Amino acid sequence: MQELTVPTQSRTEFVDITAEVNRAVHAEGVAEGVCHVFVPHTTAGVTINENADPDVTRDVMAVLERLVPRDAGYRHAEGNSDAHAKASLVGSSLTVPVAAGRLVLGTWQAIYFCEFDGPRHRRCLVAAIAK
Repeated sequence: MQELTVPTQSRTEFVDITAEVNRAVHAEGVAEGVCHVFVPHTTAGVTINENADPDVTRDVMAVLERLVPRDAGYRHAEGNSDAHAKASLVGSSLTVPVAAGRLVLGTWQAIYFCEFDGPRHRRCLVAAIAK
């Protein structure tokens, strides 16, 4: 298993980690199989979405903000309940096929680390499993 460090710069952002995940798959030496990506944080997540137009990730962040606003009278004393809810909606893991030693993603797809309570230095675990 490989561990990635993902530094984030703002409270909410999507960071394209596709290249780093591909490097981790290569380092694991898996030619055919699956890659599992896991985020061990309760206020961050991981998703696959379009990488051609940065407005897509901005729109997704805006949708999540409308669904779960930052200040909505939550009980959690830390003041980051919205980040916990957004992380639950997005999810903490994903699985991607691996072929010829590389992730099998669609033409416009990328893997995004989703920060909801930054800025921070985060961890992302990548396990490539051979077929």
